[in-house]
Amino acid sequence: MRYIVTFIWSFLLVSMLNYVVGSVLGAEFDIDTAIVTSVVFTILVFIIGAIIPNESTPEAADNH
Repeated sequence: MRYIVTFIWSFLLVSMLNYVVGSVLGAEFDIDTAIVTSVVFTILVFIIGAIIPNESTPEAADNH
């Protein structure tokens, strides 16, 4: 479920960014570009999430 929701959010955000930048540059909105960019962005989000460790550092535990 988190994969689907992440893709939906990335599609919405990338589509909005694609629309705004295209409007500023005077280009047409292309849904294919938004879909491909959303898939790439979703994959990058999951790769970054897998790289970042889940456990806290000893320094962070001492501060709480």
